[in-house]
Amino acid sequence: MTRLLVHVEGQTEETFVNEALAPHLYQHGVSHVSARLIGNARQRSRRGGIKPWPAARNDIVARSREDQRCVATVMVDYYGMPRAGSGAWPGRLQAVSVPFPEKAKTIQDQLQEAIQEEMGPRFEYRRFIPYVMMHEFEAMLFCDCERFAKAIGSPELAIPLQEIRDQFDSPEEIDDSPDTAPSRRIARLIPGYQKPLMGNLAALAIGLDGIRSECPNFRCWLERLEGARACS
Repeated sequence: MTRLLVHVEGQTEETFVNEALAPHLYQHGVSHVSARLIGNARQRSRRGGIKPWPAARNDIVARSREDQRCVATVMVDYYGMPRAGSGAWPGRLQAVSVPFPEKAKTIQDQLQEAIQEEMGPRFEYRRFIPYVMMHEFEAMLFCDCERFAKAIGSPELAIPLQEIRDQFDSPEEIDDSPDTAPSRRIARLIPGYQKPLMGNLAALAIGLDGIRSECPNFRCWLERLEGARACS
């Protein structure tokens, strides 16, 4: 049976893994799914935010060495990923200059190489499955605006939410400007928007199949997780 450890950046993603992703993967033969905040999880007041790559790398490597049969993945968003200096994530700077469909893959490929190099040649490639969200968790909520609006008790917002969605080929493309990021767009429509609570209520209402049908990179990640198998 496969054990999956999901390294996440904050409470919203942690809840998503526990409440939406885990029950789905249990139906695909995964025996145990757990979410771990990257960095020091004991510092609860400092949750959230993407840690510098060295901290994230050390966390992933340490856990992978502790449990030689687990499959590890990382769920982080492109928007807040450090791209310069000593904390830069592999591939993030290069991703700026490539076409949109190649941005996430550029980073994911380099993350895969970085962990493989750190773990050594005996490390099984399939034991690490990186995932970069484009651009934030909230982008996934635009996969079904009607269900999103109903889930948070504001069905009247389905139309303005859909108007935002219709400007892009995919929810994953809703841009990452400080003023037009998915979370900022939602906050303008929903004063007092509570990301962990409302975001996950909406994600559960939309469902993983609804998200995968609209988000190509998410679909690829989910399919890899569904096919993950325990290592020997």
